Amino acid sequence: MFSKTRPIWIYFLTGVFVVSAALLGLFSSSVHYPITLILDILTNKLIGVQLFHHEIPQTAEKIIWEIRFPRVLLAFFVGAALSLAGAAFQGLLRNPLADPFTIGVSSGASLGAVIVLYFQLTLSFLGVYTLPIVAILSGFIAMVIVFGVTILANKQLSIETIILAGIIVSSFISAVVSLIISLSPQEDARSILYWLMGNIGMRGWSHVKLLVPFFIIGSLMLMIRSKELNAFALGEEAAEHLGVNVQKGKVLIIIGASLLTGAAVSVSGSIGFVGLVIPHFTRLLVGPNHRHVLPLSLFIGGGYLILADLLARTLLAPSELPIGVITALIGAPIFALLLIRERMGRR
Repeated sequence: MFSKTRPIWIYFLTGVFVVSAALLGLFSSSVHYPITLILDILTNKLIGVQLFHHEIPQTAEKIIWEIRFPRVLLAFFVGAALSLAGAAFQGLLRNPLADPFTIGVSSGASLGAVIVLYFQLTLSFLGVYTLPIVAILSGFIAMVIVFGVTILANKQLSIETIILAGIIVSSFISAVVSLIISLSPQEDARSILYWLMGNIGMRGWSHVKLLVPFFIIGSLMLMIRSKELNAFALGEEAAEHLGVNVQKGKVLIIIGASLLTGAAVSVSGSIGFVGLVIPHFTRLLVGPNHRHVLPLSLFIGGGYLILADLLARTLLAPSELPIGVITALIGAPIFALLLIRERMGRR
């Protein structure tokens, strides 16, 4: 039983972690600038005041304000979106192995984004929002297909069947994506492959502005459902006895998580293990109460991806690694250890 004060300290430490990660992301790079100059650039742009009164070179301003700062923000929002979606899916399905990847949402969103990239689609009524909207809809359609397969196989919507159906749908979608890549010209295929491995380099404010509206809507949809997710932990029948509209709650949680996943995938490609590991780690800190799990997963996931991106762009500088490679290398062994620890604790 956690004390009432423990979440307060965890929130404080999480805030310190996120701010520290953001500062490291801003200050550390292959191109070095004094910390005071970086602060002057940021404060001048944000509030019109220079704390240290530097003469700001135009090149430094462009690198910090137009490249590095939006990249840190994008890393935070993508990590936060994937972690929050993962926490919601795990709570809904009562399974720590559930995340946007294992149940097909991320694969569906990736397919939608790849189709837009391959055919260079731009719908006139959507404009720059064509890619995220198509990715979100594709992720949601994949989720509907997963539940459709589950209902045909097991009308009781068992958790194991949902996970298996998600793996089946994800495998099929991966085959379709591979087919599209094989039919693409060499340069286009290389670009799609690099995008699929996860990357937030060469992004700017346009991508941040693209993601933020969907992030806000999806996050709010899930945050206000924390009580329903707590009730789902007791089983659907128990949730109904507690007054939860089970079907409506399911649909809204799936829509919110699909919004977050589709929007994140549309700007960063497929970044694995964030939505799997971070919620699991957060539950070890504060227990199963989604009132704390959801917001803490959001912030811890955002800070984590900032650090992962920092590693991706500095380990082999000036070359960059795909951020999905970093999250997989870190996430897979960490998740294995967490899973082993949890299973041993239950004996």
